[in-house]
Amino acid sequence: MRKGWAAGLVVVAVAGGVVVARMTEDRATAGDANIAMACADRRPSAVDPGSYGMQNDGSFLHPSSTYVNEEEQHPFPGGGEDLFPATGGYDPNTYKSANVTVEAHYPGQRFTPDPFHSWQNIVDFDGRRYMFQYDRSEARVYDITDVRNVQVVESLSRSDLTGVTGNDEAVAGKDWAAGDFWGASTIQWSERYGGYIMVQSFEMRRQVPFWLGDTPEHSKYSAAAGVAAARADTQLKGFKVYKLNGPRKRDWELLATVSTDETQRDPLAPDFGKPQQGSGSLDVPHWDGGRYMFLSTAPSDDWSSQEYPTYLYANGFQAWDMADPARPRLLDTWHREGMVRGEEAAYRANPRCGNRTSWMGSRNPLYIPTPIEQGGKYGFAAMGGFGLSILDISDPSNLREVGHLDIPMSVSGTEADNVDVSQFERTGMVYLSGYPLSEDCYEPYKDIFQIDASDPAAPRIVDRLPRPTPPAEAKVTDFCQRGGSFGPKRSGYYTSPGDPRDGLLIYDFYNAGAQFFDVSDPRDPKIAGYFAPPTFGPETEDWARSNPTHGVYVEYDRKLVWLLTNDGIYALSSESLLGTPNLGAPTEPFRTSAR
Repeated sequence: MRKGWAAGLVVVAVAGGVVVARMTEDRATAGDANIAMACADRRPSAVDPGSYGMQNDGSFLHPSSTYVNEEEQHPFPGGGEDLFPATGGYDPNTYKSANVTVEAHYPGQRFTPDPFHSWQNIVDFDGRRYMFQYDRSEARVYDITDVRNVQVVESLSRSDLTGVTGNDEAVAGKDWAAGDFWGASTIQWSERYGGYIMVQSFEMRRQVPFWLGDTPEHSKYSAAAGVAAARADTQLKGFKVYKLNGPRKRDWELLATVSTDETQRDPLAPDFGKPQQGSGSLDVPHWDGGRYMFLSTAPSDDWSSQEYPTYLYANGFQAWDMADPARPRLLDTWHREGMVRGEEAAYRANPRCGNRTSWMGSRNPLYIPTPIEQGGKYGFAAMGGFGLSILDISDPSNLREVGHLDIPMSVSGTEADNVDVSQFERTGMVYLSGYPLSEDCYEPYKDIFQIDASDPAAPRIVDRLPRPTPPAEAKVTDFCQRGGSFGPKRSGYYTSPGDPRDGLLIYDFYNAGAQFFDVSDPRDPKIAGYFAPPTFGPETEDWARSNPTHGVYVEYDRKLVWLLTNDGIYALSSESLLGTPNLGAPTEPFRTSAR
């Protein structure tokens, strides 16, 4: 018997390389609380290879549950390794419906800051339209005014720090100060400042540095040194507010640096002399330029009911007053019972307790159909294994849950991550989805649930959007055979210029590319168009082939879809679904503000 790294955690057995643990009666301190040990180790067991795979009718039967494994292929008979042996099991073909047009393709590393993951924003300056694409230290700024002649106008990275051991973000480079990077951002027009305001999330990395110390498995459950290093990081946990005076980084004017750590004496003057607690602000903050902003965050180390093996926090939400973007003011913090230390009894009621696999808590802020200033009352909270909650946000200083929905378990992979609320005011429907993490469909399929929320107190699943399938002439009969991940990621961003179209949802679907769903009749949702590019390009790193398509960003005003892939960027149009595209300068600049 040997003690684990945290007080109260004792390893009582090691069988087949799997650490089985229990809690002693001693409670860990708040600073050590990295995991919810309310349940014994119940991680999914190895999957019988005969229990899933290709079926006689050409469809694919998914495993019922798997332990998270993001970085390995999982070959199966009739899969990618059999069909595409010359390309390592990845499909080099393109599949496209007749009603989708490829207006341009910009391949390779010059156009892709990170072939695995990125965020996007669009701004207009002096009659030119610019796209930001970035993932922390790696970033590009493009002039996309002429869709068929996109130019890179700035490239940011930490490439000059190649070879630095440990956390290179703690070291200053040519493009970034020490501790600085480009976090997930919302950019909105401010009448007060007469320009764009960017709110940028600063969060700790989502992977504990498990390579430090004694690590029999790549997991926080056995990486004492890695967890300690993550706790000791003194980076900002919160957000920054900038005024943008132009499209390049040199044009950013810092207005505020704000901590989401609830233990800070003054969140507008964070103490960097010691580690800040909690996660920081995750993903794109929800702020539409009006008075109120909502963040996904864990404001202290006690918010720790998190099964996922390389992440420490269970994130809830904060509401902030942005009347003056230079002086944000915290209004309220909300979480669902079971997320925070001391609520273990509620956490044990969740069937995911102890599976060491599920993402528990939010990764994105609230999804809000209508701004509060326009009479909006509800925010939709996607909280992974905690399901979907509907909050009354009409008084942001008193967030209240008015409805909740537990969703069918789908492990591994991320559950309850994205909510499309673009159709809610018209039909009462919202669309909830998680996304896959494993290659070769080595996990349950991630449905997009159609949820009737017309009665917010009693949301219910009424349908699932159709599963995309390859065209009849394709070599594959199911997208699971293409290699990489298959399933929904997101339906774009609320920060897109223009208004979403009634009855149309556009999702990036990993190896199924962009999928256009017609939901104009909620009783009969259907796939109305698609574009699935090759799963890799000539410059795609081997490790990035698992995420063939990782983002979609829609310009509703110019009627264009930007598809972000591991082989650069595609510009798509569909006259029948979106209308006639404008491939030149926008007729009006993107100026969304307090609506």
